[in-house]
Amino acid sequence: MQIPPFSLEAQISEIGEEIEEALIKVFRSGKYIGGEEVTSFEKAFALATGTSYSVSCNSGTDALILALRSLNIGQGDEVITSSFSFFATAEAITSVGASPVFVDINPENYLMDLDLIDKAITPKTKAILPVHLFGHPLDMDKIMAIAEENNLKVIEDCAQAAGAYWRGKPVGSYGDVGCFSFFPTKNLGAAGDGGAITTNDFDLAKTIRELAIHGMPKRYFHTSIGYNSRLDTLQAAILNVKLARLNKWIEQRKGIAINYINKLSTIESIKLPSNILNNNSGHSWNQFVIRIMDNSFVDNIKFSSEDVLDNISRDLFKIGLEGLGVNTIIYYPIPIHLQPAYKDLGYKKGSLPVTEKICSQVISLPIFPELKSIEQLYVIDKIKEIFRK
Repeated sequence: MQIPPFSLEAQISEIGEEIEEALIKVFRSGKYIGGEEVTSFEKAFALATGTSYSVSCNSGTDALILALRSLNIGQGDEVITSSFSFFATAEAITSVGASPVFVDINPENYLMDLDLIDKAITPKTKAILPVHLFGHPLDMDKIMAIAEENNLKVIEDCAQAAGAYWRGKPVGSYGDVGCFSFFPTKNLGAAGDGGAITTNDFDLAKTIRELAIHGMPKRYFHTSIGYNSRLDTLQAAILNVKLARLNKWIEQRKGIAINYINKLSTIESIKLPSNILNNNSGHSWNQFVIRIMDNSFVDNIKFSSEDVLDNISRDLFKIGLEGLGVNTIIYYPIPIHLQPAYKDLGYKKGSLPVTEKICSQVISLPIFPELKSIEQLYVIDKIKEIFRK
């Protein structure tokens, strides 16, 4: 049996005809930019995120850039965020001329350690950019309290967290703005790139919408230097079909996560996701991430001398599972602060010790709504086989 880390095959089989009908409708309309499908999606997504306004755009990266620009964050400003995230989190900050300031993460949930934020604030700090990594929401009450006390803006990176919530309130509805990605592997994925920004502020929504269309509040009248960052009508049509199923898919993902946790909890060498039963936290399970804590299983793995092993325990575990037909993904092997592109920021190895340790240990198991019970059992059995004495 071969188990992929992610697959759309079953999803397409289930909703393919409905998507095809939606796409044909757009093709026949001759309206490929903007229009009813985009407007409908924006309204529905605002409703789903508990916000007043949703502005669609070209990607999750663009969502972050547009959000930062709308809040007048730029040259000389600092934005506090996490180094344990996809590169775009920091890249967007740099793209507007500001500087990312990284704080270390909590070893229990891999999210930004909120107790370290106060120490990172300087006179240049303009915003906090929390990342709801892997679909796990941060304590937004605490973040908002820190921001209010220090007069800072809050930009929620919800790229992996559509459908997640904190204390019953959706992510993306707490901060000044929320930024979402609809990359195909996300819980709510398009058939290409796509993104959205959510907010409860009318003026911010207006500014973001103008920036996304060349800084143009009305046709051929430009008040600022903006971007060409529209969500394609075809992608909006696909997202309209999928959005209605998002909550069901998240529940299916949660069932898989609970199954993994229940069946793998006896393996001491694995650190499983914690706080799954925390009533405050509505995890959307975009990824199921475990940590490989030791190499006690090495004698059970067959590998080639040609294999490149940066982190022997985690990498050997990955090789061993792949040899048994279970394919995994590593998010993220190199933290942002140690990426060559950010060498000028002055971070050295050891600057963020928890982040760096976690990056060497994490690996994501297969998880997608249509992962069958027999496939889940296969993944569990093969992991147990690797750790057999």
